[in-house]
Amino acid sequence: MEHDHEGQRVSRRTLVRGLSLLSLGGVLAACAKETEGTPTATAPATGTTGSDLFAGLAACALTLETTQGPYYFDADKVRSDIREDRAGKRLRVAIKVQDSETCAPVPNAVVEIWHCDADGLYSGAEAQSTGGGGGPGGGAPPGGGGPGGTPPSGGPGPGGGNGGIADLVPTDDKRYLRGAQVTNGEGVVEFTTVWPGWYRGRTVHIHAMVHVSNNRVLTTQMMFDEALNTKVFADKPYSAHTGRDTFNNNDSIFKDSMLAKVTEDGDGYLSAMVFGADSDKDGA
Repeated sequence: MEHDHEGQRVSRRTLVRGLSLLSLGGVLAACAKETEGTPTATAPATGTTGSDLFAGLAACALTLETTQGPYYFDADKVRSDIREDRAGKRLRVAIKVQDSETCAPVPNAVVEIWHCDADGLYSGAEAQSTGGGGGPGGGAPPGGGGPGGTPPSGGPGPGGGNGGIADLVPTDDKRYLRGAQVTNGEGVVEFTTVWPGWYRGRTVHIHAMVHVSNNRVLTTQMMFDEALNTKVFADKPYSAHTGRDTFNNNDSIFKDSMLAKVTEDGDGYLSAMVFGADSDKDGA
């Protein structure tokens, strides 16, 4: 895929490596053009695309849609390492996107992830996610979700399962723990982040959204085994955040199918999930 930007021809390989050159909107438009024509470039291999990485994970099934929550917005950050200055246990997130009908990998899809830090804060929404009232009228946006906030609804809604929640208008200039990548020919992307923290009313989770040809075709969440959450949270910086009230077994959204496959990875962890997306949006 190629895209005109400031007089230069920028391939998707350059986008995935150089990344800060284009906004997510530009990447989506470029990927839509490539989907309609002949691909001119392929995303670089993630280094984790071995068949064993995704072995045993669900395939050929439509991944459950969930609310996007109140803190989603286009962060204009197409990048693989989304940590910035956030401390925490290193976590690599590998995601494979497959068509839910054909089981074929979906190349040139844009996958976004976003999650809170060890203190339960979301970038772009720090005031709201602390319960500090950064939304319109001084209150948290519908669905709350930070400490002291109301957990977002678990039910899917029209237009990609957002539960009727509009995209956030950011109230600060932070963009940590948010990013997007373009799937390679095997439908795979990989991010480097930190183990997500928690906030009142929700279990530990990472939000994900898949775009194909400018359409939001999947909005979902991934979650983690509670034994691993406990192990990670026993150490700094997580240990300073106490009083966790919601776990997988009493979360309003959690389903077993949302559990990521997690293995040890040096001084951190590697998680893997397969997303089955209705890439042509025909409802199957």
